[in-house]
Amino acid sequence: MLPDSELLKIQTLADLKKSGYRSRPIREELRQNLIDSLKRKEAVFAGIHGYEETVIPDVQRAILSMHHINLLGLRGQAKTRIARLMINLLDEYIPIIAGSELNDDPFAPLSRYGKDILAEKGDQTPISWLHRSDRYTEKLATPDVSVADLIGDVDPIKAATLKLPYSDERVIHFGLIPRSNRCLFVINELPDLQARIQVGLFNILQEGDIQIRGFKVRLPLDIQFVFTANPEDYTNRGSIVTPLKDRIDSQILTHYPKDISTGRKITEQEAIVKTEQEQIEMPNLAKDLIEQIAMEARSSEYIDQKSGVSARLTISAYENLLSSAERRMLMNGETKTCVRINDFWGILPSITGKVELVYEGEQEGAASVAQNLLSKSIRSLFTNYFPHPDSEKKSKTNLYKESVDWFMSGEYVDFLADMNEMDYKTALYSVKGLYKIVKNSLPNLPESTQLFMMEFALHGLAEYSLIGKQRLDKGLQFRDLFSTMFSGGFGKEGEEEE
Repeated sequence: MLPDSELLKIQTLADLKKSGYRSRPIREELRQNLIDSLKRKEAVFAGIHGYEETVIPDVQRAILSMHHINLLGLRGQAKTRIARLMINLLDEYIPIIAGSELNDDPFAPLSRYGKDILAEKGDQTPISWLHRSDRYTEKLATPDVSVADLIGDVDPIKAATLKLPYSDERVIHFGLIPRSNRCLFVINELPDLQARIQVGLFNILQEGDIQIRGFKVRLPLDIQFVFTANPEDYTNRGSIVTPLKDRIDSQILTHYPKDISTGRKITEQEAIVKTEQEQIEMPNLAKDLIEQIAMEARSSEYIDQKSGVSARLTISAYENLLSSAERRMLMNGETKTCVRINDFWGILPSITGKVELVYEGEQEGAASVAQNLLSKSIRSLFTNYFPHPDSEKKSKTNLYKESVDWFMSGEYVDFLADMNEMDYKTALYSVKGLYKIVKNSLPNLPESTQLFMMEFALHGLAEYSLIGKQRLDKGLQFRDLFSTMFSGGFGKEGEEEE
């Protein structure tokens, strides 16, 4: 076959025939291009992480089998992203009869227009070239989608304009599916499509043709279908009718990242970091905490697990965390900073808007559930960096004793949300023994990371109930556990017990 640069010079059917070009069905096209990519060991679905051993092999097997595909999974599992990446497996350009609304193959036109042009001009039929980026159609299934939208209907205006009777097939206005002939067609949230509309897809999937308003017109469409669906939809909003499910050749289950490192790859790839935020230091632990919050949410008794916790939660949280640090830096007139644990209070809006609460969660309140997820995440990751408090209690060289005793003596420390770097550093070093906890466990840290770990150690001690922590109007206060318990765990700035 000629290179694309030469193919694009072809303007007539006669020249196309001379070139030796051979048309092939789209599913055969996808199959052969996938085979070529696998032989070259190319990454077919670049940017999709965590699916290397699960979803991607299933998708590749479906393409090799020339199957229509249904991607079934909870929200935020890259279902649509996978479908969009499939266009990379299409030929870069394909020829169509110029002016055809159904992307007619010059060698086998479907539409009345294409057949008439071919009959009239023969080998001089004009050819245009369709780029693969124009061979992708995506439709979100909503209850108001009609048969006319997807398949087509009689157009009275066209009939009047062309002065044609309604019995003439030229009065048909084709819907999205016929117009996507020789293309990749994606229907998102398939269960939301009304049952009677789903029935309209039967023939298209099985026989590859359509019928419009009783016209005796058979259009053997050449389309690769990809559907996406959320399993929650099967019970809450609608369902995929059984005969339609039976006609979708491969149903592939997607899933959330199975570990923190995979989640971090996705978040760092998708998060938008502004130029001004590139100078903000983000310790690896801060990134891990964001991913841990999502993992805690996916097992929380307060959150509806059937609804899922989208990867968009961690992406939004990452962006909000940077913005919290940036805001603090701007307010203090500083030119650089490092993310703090206290900045994590700024990501709560990214959590509360991304989770569906069960009854118990509604009783707790969205903000309390989000704070609880942050607390659990700190507790979960604390022992990855520091000794477990329970084992230290039995040790003669209890690493935490000095700091705990300092608080027990009546001392306390406040961390305000907008605290400048000097005050932040002073507050951390004022806690007796805190520097030693970090130095003994994590030697040779740069100063900014060391300060972050000192603050993290304080939060960890509070989560393991060695010291107390309570909210202030503008930040947090750490003090001994008993006075915090007596004050109800919450207080206002300036209310300290002597």
